[in-house]
Amino acid sequence: MSAATEFLIIRHGETDWNREQRFQGQLDVPLNATGQAQAQALAARLAGERWPVLVASDLTRARQTAAALAQAWAHDEVPTVPGLREQAFGVLEGLDAPTAQARHAAEWQAWLRYDADYALPGGGESNRDFSARVLAALAGLAERHAGGRVAVLSHGGVLDMLWRAAQGEPLSGPRRCLIPNTGLNRLRWQDGRLSVLAWGDAEHWPG
Repeated sequence: MSAATEFLIIRHGETDWNREQRFQGQLDVPLNATGQAQAQALAARLAGERWPVLVASDLTRARQTAAALAQAWAHDEVPTVPGLREQAFGVLEGLDAPTAQARHAAEWQAWLRYDADYALPGGGESNRDFSARVLAALAGLAERHAGGRVAVLSHGGVLDMLWRAAQGEPLSGPRRCLIPNTGLNRLRWQDGRLSVLAWGDAEHWPG
């Protein structure tokens, strides 16, 4: 049995598009004032729990959230892992639900079937391809830091894929887990298997 790698995986703070329920995908949306406050509350909560490795998705909202932790933990820099960026939603990126339905009715209905192999046109990713990308990125971190502890700032979709992998849930169907902004999710990777130790802990931001 190989050494286990412990992960603390955290969704970024709130953005205006989260509040407006727009598809962010891989568009580079910054934190709003609430998101910045969430990042500071997160850093204050974890100040005494310094993790030796801290990485982030390469999207701004994840990097901004990671910056608060980096300061609390005295990390000089936060390496980015593009493989842990959000799912690509193609033609729906930047749109809220009513606009998506109006502009892309057929694609919207196809997306609502939650088919694991459906990819939205315009560069979207299917859940199957997205999950493979995310798990490959996490496996790489687990291999490089075997037996260690790695904190990751990432996205709701990424965490959904990890939850499904750990719980043996299918890639089809809607999300079945809560993923609050800056929530703490503790996972373990060992011998190619992922397990959930704790999930969705956002006590530092009860709102």
